[in-house]
Amino acid sequence: MVRSDLLRELKKKRKEIDLIDQKLLSLLNQRVRIAQEIGKIKKEMGKKIYDPEREKKVLKRLKSKNRGPLKEEDLKKVFTTIMRVCRKSQA
Repeated sequence: MVRSDLLRELKKKRKEIDLIDQKLLSLLNQRVRIAQEIGKIKKEMGKKIYDPEREKKVLKRLKSKNRGPLKEEDLKKVFTTIMRVCRKSQA
């Protein structure tokens, strides 16, 4: 490929990434809103916000569904962070 074709391809791929980022942002905000609702329910029930068993189950389920190329260790880092942020939103 010539340089101009490569630049066009790079620009196209970056636009694809930008679109995915926007979708991820929307989904993350949706997840936080639902986590906040769950937090209210837990408080009414007198339950603790942090449920390590639930988080283990979530990670196990996600690992079993992952077909790559996202590495298992990276999947764990990403979703552990997402769950921590959602947990903080419940306080």
